[in-house]
Amino acid sequence: MEMLMLCLFPWIFQCLSVRADSIIHIGAIFEENAVKDDEVFQLAVSDLSLNDDILQSEKITYSIKFIEANNPFQAVQEACDLMTQGILALVTSTGCASANALQSLTDAMHIPHIFVQRNSGGSPRTVCQFNPSPEGEEYTLAARPPVRLNDVMLKLVTELRWQKFIVFYDSDYDIRGLQGFLDQASRLGLDVSLQKVDRNISRVFATLFTSMKTEELNRYRDTLRRAILLLSPRGAQSFISEAVETNLASKDSHWVYVNEEINDAEIVELVHSALGRITVIRQIFPSLKDNNIRCVRNNHRIASLPCDPQEGYLQMLQVSNLYLYDSVLMLANAFHRKLEDRKWHSMASLNCMRKSTKPWNGGRSMLDTIKKGRITGLTGIMEFKEAGANPHVQFEILGTSYSETFGKDVRRLATWDSMKGFNGSLQEKPLNNDLQGLTLKVVTVLEEPFVMVAENILGQPKRYKGFSIEILDELSNRLGFKYEIYQAPDGKYGHQLSNGSWNGMIGELINKRADIAISAITITPERENVVDFTKRYLDYSVGILIKKPEERINIFSLFAPFDFAVWACIAAVIPVVGVLIFVLNRIQAVRAQNSSQTSQSTSSTLHSAIWIVYGAFVQQGGESAANSVAMRIVMGSWWLFTLIVCSSYTANLAAFLTVSRMDNPIRTFQDLAKQVDLPYGTVKDSSVYEYFKSKGTNTLVQDRTFAELWRTIGKNNGSDNCVSSPSEGIRKAKRGNYAFLWDVTVVEYAALTDDECSVAVTGNTISSKGYGIALQHGSPYRDIFSQRILEFQDSGRLDVLKEKWWPRTGRCDLNSHNNAQNDGKALKLHSFAGVFCILAIGLLLACLVAALELWWNSNRCRQDSPKEVHNYYSYYIKG
Repeated sequence: MEMLMLCLFPWIFQCLSVRADSIIHIGAIFEENAVKDDEVFQLAVSDLSLNDDILQSEKITYSIKFIEANNPFQAVQEACDLMTQGILALVTSTGCASANALQSLTDAMHIPHIFVQRNSGGSPRTVCQFNPSPEGEEYTLAARPPVRLNDVMLKLVTELRWQKFIVFYDSDYDIRGLQGFLDQASRLGLDVSLQKVDRNISRVFATLFTSMKTEELNRYRDTLRRAILLLSPRGAQSFISEAVETNLASKDSHWVYVNEEINDAEIVELVHSALGRITVIRQIFPSLKDNNIRCVRNNHRIASLPCDPQEGYLQMLQVSNLYLYDSVLMLANAFHRKLEDRKWHSMASLNCMRKSTKPWNGGRSMLDTIKKGRITGLTGIMEFKEAGANPHVQFEILGTSYSETFGKDVRRLATWDSMKGFNGSLQEKPLNNDLQGLTLKVVTVLEEPFVMVAENILGQPKRYKGFSIEILDELSNRLGFKYEIYQAPDGKYGHQLSNGSWNGMIGELINKRADIAISAITITPERENVVDFTKRYLDYSVGILIKKPEERINIFSLFAPFDFAVWACIAAVIPVVGVLIFVLNRIQAVRAQNSSQTSQSTSSTLHSAIWIVYGAFVQQGGESAANSVAMRIVMGSWWLFTLIVCSSYTANLAAFLTVSRMDNPIRTFQDLAKQVDLPYGTVKDSSVYEYFKSKGTNTLVQDRTFAELWRTIGKNNGSDNCVSSPSEGIRKAKRGNYAFLWDVTVVEYAALTDDECSVAVTGNTISSKGYGIALQHGSPYRDIFSQRILEFQDSGRLDVLKEKWWPRTGRCDLNSHNNAQNDGKALKLHSFAGVFCILAIGLLLACLVAALELWWNSNRCRQDSPKEVHNYYSYYIKG
């Protein structure tokens, strides 16, 4: 009944204690918002009263005063009131501002002052800066040990081998308390950032997204991977929750929460709200678990609330409450030794408002007695060393590590003791080579030959095959994990939308619906800002898929070396030269007759002259007697003309007949950009689309090829020439009159497996990147997957898989389009078809002319025969 009255009506005991006649009277000052301070103080006094042997039947009486938080003036007023009543010591539990004022007063009045520092709003405690005493004798003793959080944090980041991290602190935290930590971190070469967190944490993150650009936000996300939180427990939970919801936290984030006062329930809530690893530093009191220490006073077991395991009273107390309880025990220990030594100094009523008031003459002796004391209470060992501080403090470091559930189980990792230092290990243990029992969610997009459906049995999950699937199987076999695979709902790789979100496989990773994404997904800077990628397992470049032009068979290709106009001029010049030669021959014949010379010429007739010119042109003789100088000049000029024409024709004809030219002017992206007849495009909103967009709209790029390409690709926002999927682009290219710009590996596979071998891949190397496996931002699997991929490359396993899915020899030859000279080794029949046609026409024409001549001559013979008979008979008759 006495304890019930103690807990419910503490002011009754205050009044009784004031009226009680006792030589031991102490004063206490607590803040109004400290609910349990007065209760624990009276509980400690009550526990001492249960054993008469402790104070030789003397009873401790007390007076309690309440003040507003951070009100030094009121604290001094109430302390003066207590000193007027007469007190042996003053016990306070306040903030630093009130404690500083009380320190000056107690130093002046020589009243021992045991001070228990309270936290402000649940934020981590910082050291109180007291003013030095004018007389050099400080009567204020700090029950709580000096703040050693900086030492523990420095040891922690050293053990974790952090080189760069950020420290978040709230508005109630005194940033001056971090100065020592920052100085030591600077000497170690650590990169430490500081950021103050406003009370409205949601507004903090909203400001980040409105004030930062995407690149800055991504760098900030990387900074958050290693963070120390100097916040209240509720503030830390809200901060981490907001970071997870806004996708700024990842599975490889490591949060270090530092606060002396955080209970088990708050730790559980904090851990379950976090994504990634979390480490908690808090103060511990091993003596609380030892009933012999907690519940025995001078070999007498007390029956009090701290000793009742059924009540769970201790779990409801704050750290400051525990030190307040032990402060009363420390005073009782000093009073006990004073009574034993019979060196008791009676209390004196002091009026601190009077200048003539002298300090208490027994204060120095009482202070020395308290300093020499040593007790073991709820907080462990309490004693005051030279600086008037209790040096004994112990911290435990709790934490989680990587696991399939990502650290929902908290365990002790290490301890830190002010006497023994650090004990334990904080090294991060990354995933080893054994991922047995782990099942990963895999998102994919169908893309030949990377991912294809192997079987689709009704009622059973789809089975997949392809180059990427075989790499995933290799990883699964080596590491021992299993996977469940599904297709992205929208069938896209991933593109950032106007509202900042992502679709496709990247969106699945960001929204935590999948652990990894695998297909023909390229590693781009934009994607790496929001997800992680392994090392590339295949090189990437953009190629042009185009339908092979049909080879045009021209049987009259022998006329191709010269243009029609050249042939027309040649055909016209032959009769002209023949006429000139005929005229010159006639002039020469007239001269010969006048000079009585006989001269016979083969070009005496016009057709003979033209024949001679033609024969010289085809280099088959037909020489004419060139007796005159004019005739020689004509023939010499004609022979020179013939030599040049025939030589040019022979050279061009050889080129046309030995090289089978496919009529395709597009061999590079520059060729594609220059022409306007053939439309071209890619998959809209894909990485290729974004690449050409960024290059084509970048004014700093001097090469105008990209600008020309983007003008066609992005026409009407890409709806004119772009397609919705790679398969659609491949089908469109096969139909003809369209060039599809896409991953070289994909279009090469399409060309290799085409039934009709009707398409070819061309284009110079552009946008050289790589294919990789995408994972959630901060995924712990990234490094181990990358290590295995590098091993596959070194062992040649990747080369075997490449040869399997992209064979160099097969039904279709990828090089047949670019290396046309292979077809030029043997001239085909159609190359000489025109020659044979001319010969056949000449032979038929000769036969026809021969037949006409025979018919003509036979008719003349019939007409001439009667005349000859008639003339013969007439001759005989006349004769």
